Amino acid sequence: MSESVFSGFPARAEVTPVPNLFFTEVVPQVDSINELKVVLHIFWLLSRRRGYPQFVTASELSADPILGRGMEPVGAARKEVLCQALKEAVEHGIILHVRVDRAGQVEDAYLINNDAGRDAIIKIKQGDLPELPPAPVPNDMQAAVPNNIYSLYESNIGMVTQLISEQLKEAETLYPAEWIESAFKEAVALNKRSWRYILRILERWATEGKDDGKFGRDTQKGRDREKYVKGKYGHMVKG
Repeated sequence: MSESVFSGFPARAEVTPVPNLFFTEVVPQVDSINELKVVLHIFWLLSRRRGYPQFVTASELSADPILGRGMEPVGAARKEVLCQALKEAVEHGIILHVRVDRAGQVEDAYLINNDAGRDAIIKIKQGDLPELPPAPVPNDMQAAVPNNIYSLYESNIGMVTQLISEQLKEAETLYPAEWIESAFKEAVALNKRSWRYILRILERWATEGKDDGKFGRDTQKGRDREKYVKGKYGHMVKG
């Protein structure tokens, strides 16, 4: 295990939702630290997945470097430890297990034992989900946690509400991903942690050009941006 000491959570750290029942009903059942680590890691991964159904496969977990660093013992025995931890989590009813056929390859898939997970299991077994989502390749931290506009907002500003989510989705279609990330960084550096301020940065770059030499988007994008600023959310981002 690492000897380094954790430096502490930042003021606006991104959070992973975990049901309260996890602490009152699940934790008392957990037999090993590896089972607890695997279950929490699955909650973390699936909270960032998009699409339906949301599941993670044994091969993804086995290749995940973040989970791997926390599993004991290290080395060749780690795969067996992971399999045992998953087996315990399924036996305790925390995680659901199903075999899925993804592009002709059968894999062990794991889902959270909630309404969505149970419904997905039924549909998978009935063959009602012919096209399952492709497997991500968690070869590093960026692969495990995509640095999209939603994670940027949660990490630097706060929880994404339904209204903010709609605004972020629209902004993501209007501005390049690198602009959005740069705008967040600039706002944080100036201690201006608000979506309104970040949007104004993006608007300025779209009108005046950014320091990378790229000037305003094409005409249609410009019209789209005007619609965004002057539309139903305009009163929230102007003034």
